[in-house]
Amino acid sequence: MAAKTSSSGEPSPIEPGTPTNSTEVAAIPMAAEEVEVLHSSIRIGSLAQIVVAVIAFLGLIYILKLVMVTILVSMLLAFVLEPLVVQLHRLRLPRSVAALIAVMLLLVLSAGLTYFFYSRAVDFATQLPKYSGRIRESFSKLRKQTSTLEESTRTVMGTPNDGKKPVAVEIQEPPGIKNMIATGSGALGDLLLGFTFAPFLIYFMLTWKDHAHAATVRLFPKEHRLAAHRTIGKISEMIRSYIASNVVVGLVNALISGLVFWYLKIPYFYFLGVLSGFVSLIPYLGVFLALFPPVAAGVGVLNKTGLLIIFVTVIGLHVLSMNVLFPKIVGRRLRLNPLAVTLSLLFWAWIWGSMGLILAVPIVGATKIVCDHMEALQGLGAWLGE
Repeated sequence: MAAKTSSSGEPSPIEPGTPTNSTEVAAIPMAAEEVEVLHSSIRIGSLAQIVVAVIAFLGLIYILKLVMVTILVSMLLAFVLEPLVVQLHRLRLPRSVAALIAVMLLLVLSAGLTYFFYSRAVDFATQLPKYSGRIRESFSKLRKQTSTLEESTRTVMGTPNDGKKPVAVEIQEPPGIKNMIATGSGALGDLLLGFTFAPFLIYFMLTWKDHAHAATVRLFPKEHRLAAHRTIGKISEMIRSYIASNVVVGLVNALISGLVFWYLKIPYFYFLGVLSGFVSLIPYLGVFLALFPPVAAGVGVLNKTGLLIIFVTVIGLHVLSMNVLFPKIVGRRLRLNPLAVTLSLLFWAWIWGSMGLILAVPIVGATKIVCDHMEALQGLGAWLGE
């Protein structure tokens, strides 16, 4: 390639870095393409790592269901007992002794409530056959209406050529003690294992609270320890407020529900009132679960007016609790949008079953607080909030 010439006819100097042949000129776009391909490969690799990490996380929390649920429930109960331990410690009792007294009171209270509700459930089950005739009568009316509709549909649609109806064959294995034990032994064993470890976990969480808090903060670099300390503090305040609000609102719901069920003469109104009142605290899904106990117990006892009163009472208490009482008690510590709460309920119920419904809101609330204090996750925190 010839050198460039100036106006005077002399060759002009070639600038450093200027390509001097066609091979070097073609190499520039090729190098840019290679860089772009390299960046795309890095992005794809990062995305694949994120997908693998998410799948591994889902598998891990599903496999560790018993361990995670036991730890989280123990943490919630430890937050409930913390004020009692603080009051006993102010009376110059060692914190270990105060924690032991609190755990023993919790065990006694749990045993008493379990015996009471188990006795009421057994009594309710033994009295249920008295209403079996009314229940069968109600279902027979529904079956008759269904049969009439089916016959009308068959008349309009016509019958098959042979006029014969297919005979349904159902094979059932007779229930036995062996099958019942084999079916429920795994779940019962997990439940007993969790109940065995929970008191010890609660005791050590109460006893070593300050040490665990300080050690957790020291896990972070020095420049992030202040933010970690504030985050842990806000999570603790949120959980205390959440538990206190649930207890207060649940007692109010149980009292009002029990009085309404007593007025309607529903059997075991006190048992059903407590059950319906606290189940109603489950966001959005609780209203449907809270309706089932009084409606099932009132079959054959309630008329249409009574059923309407139950529906109005349960739905009204749920709406009042979720939109008025609960926000005022919890305040701004737990501001989550309904979509985030519903998705968290669906996800944790799928992963952990019924316990996931109980733990879903505290988990997503703690997640929001963590996201609010991390600059890279503040967008996710804003999405979870109102």
